[in-house]
Amino acid sequence: METVHGTMRQHDLVRPEQGRVLGGVCAGLGRRFGIDPWPARLLFGLVLLAIPGTQILIYPILWIIMPAEVTAKVAEQPVEPTLTSV
Repeated sequence: METVHGTMRQHDLVRPEQGRVLGGVCAGLGRRFGIDPWPARLLFGLVLLAIPGTQILIYPILWIIMPAEVTAKVAEQPVEPTLTSV
């Protein structure tokens, strides 16, 4: 599964931390193809309605396959007091 996630990350196909409604699949697809999340959701819904029954399969599969966006979080480390000589 890691190779699938790596490939998706290389192609910038990730579920973003910001702008999620359910799982972030449509927001990630929209970001990848350069459109806002809401038009991407509408387009995704229209495409899935054109092919009956796929809504139940495609969205969960993409939710599993698309990795979550990795953000650089700085770990807060406690600052130890330093001893100074007078």
